[in-house]
Amino acid sequence: MEEMSKHGKKGLAAMKAGMDRKTARKYVEAGKLPSEMRAPRDWRTRDDPFAEDWPEVEAMLRDTPELEAKTVFELLCERYPGRHEPGQLRTLQRRIRRWRAESGPDKEVVLAQVHRPGEAGQTDFTSAAELGVTIAGQLFAHLLCVFVLPYSNWQWATVCLSESIAALRKGIQRALFQLGRVPRYHQTDNSTAATHRIPDGKRVVVENGRRPFNDDYLAIMRHFGMTPRTTEVGAKEQNGDVESGNGALKRRLEQALLVRGSRDFDNVEAWQAFIDDVVRKANKARGQRVAEDIEAMRELAVTKLPEYVEQPAQVSEWSTIRVKENAYSVPSRLIGEVLRVRIYEDRIEAYYGDALQLACERLRGRKQKRIDYRHVIWSLVRKPGAFARYVYREEMFPSPVFRRAYDAIQAAQPGTKGDVEYLRILHLAASTMESDVEAALARLLEGGAAITSDAVKALVGAGARPTIPEMPAPTVDLASYDVLLGQVSR
Repeated sequence: MEEMSKHGKKGLAAMKAGMDRKTARKYVEAGKLPSEMRAPRDWRTRDDPFAEDWPEVEAMLRDTPELEAKTVFELLCERYPGRHEPGQLRTLQRRIRRWRAESGPDKEVVLAQVHRPGEAGQTDFTSAAELGVTIAGQLFAHLLCVFVLPYSNWQWATVCLSESIAALRKGIQRALFQLGRVPRYHQTDNSTAATHRIPDGKRVVVENGRRPFNDDYLAIMRHFGMTPRTTEVGAKEQNGDVESGNGALKRRLEQALLVRGSRDFDNVEAWQAFIDDVVRKANKARGQRVAEDIEAMRELAVTKLPEYVEQPAQVSEWSTIRVKENAYSVPSRLIGEVLRVRIYEDRIEAYYGDALQLACERLRGRKQKRIDYRHVIWSLVRKPGAFARYVYREEMFPSPVFRRAYDAIQAAQPGTKGDVEYLRILHLAASTMESDVEAALARLLEGGAAITSDAVKALVGAGARPTIPEMPAPTVDLASYDVLLGQVSR
């Protein structure tokens, strides 16, 4: 039509439009576009296999709108064997979809909201597993705690190991101190520790579609002067800005990792610094709306909260403490004493008075254990008969080499006698260097020699006494200092 308006030649216009001259003449004479000339089809190319069953299907859909087409098809096949074939499922799916669009119940509408500058910040957790990041060569399974300002889409991300209140506190703090400002509201969904009453063991009661906030989360909000609010249970779209931003953030990180050429980092801090750099560049591109957000928020005028919660833990007669339903061993001299345990998002620290007694990685989940053989080996050596049925017996093998050595000892000296020999070797590892004892055990296993505590001690002792070089005492010429001081004074 555009070519015809230029010169009026049907043949030339058809050629430039890439169609036959006869087709072009049809459209020109009709004066309509192809889409306007298409007549709706009012006939079927084949018989409807569900015509007889449709009243029954429609009744099922009206009574239970949530039924899927596949479920309806399976019910029909059960009621009327041999009437329908598997290939007819797609026909039923299309017909049910059309019925729902024309006669089905109304669907819930997502009501888009107008965001005001500086009014609220949203927080959500998202898995970073698809990024395939490794730390020192080991796959790093972790989450990102993402904080977003909905008005400008300013974003900040913090590496976390779990969706816990400690991780939430860490993520909120890093974002607020990066901004230097505080929004009026903080919004999170119901899937985080902010609305779970896990510590008291009581059932969570949902009121008006929302769970109540727990005390730890409310304390964070009071400290920063934000008003907490949450979404309705199952209504993720109410936290839509941060939810939709998660995918964009991970795509941006994926591209940055491709440019970097490696997904391996020396430590978690290096990976966090990489994320900060990527997100900081993205925030700079968000322009004036970020400035409007910052202008509308009040200044941050509080100190950082400690990134841990502290609780007391009494050392049991097993020389262990229980933290978050997990067991950790501590030095046996502390049995009966009460320790102050600081629970971080990724580690725990136990103090007696002001002295640090234990610092280790925090266990994930429940009913797990972290037992250090150095804390109990002295008691086991004195009471070797307890080793065979010791509750934490498997934790007494620091590495596969120690386990192989124990099996070899038991093959030669079964029973308590073999246990005594192994415990002496473990005592040697606790008294000297575990790596030296492990190397000695590996050497004995490779050579097929009998493994005894004396043999291991001989190998460890032979390599544990390095020669000390004799170094003559240097002669100090103090006159050079006098010369130097004279030059300075001049």
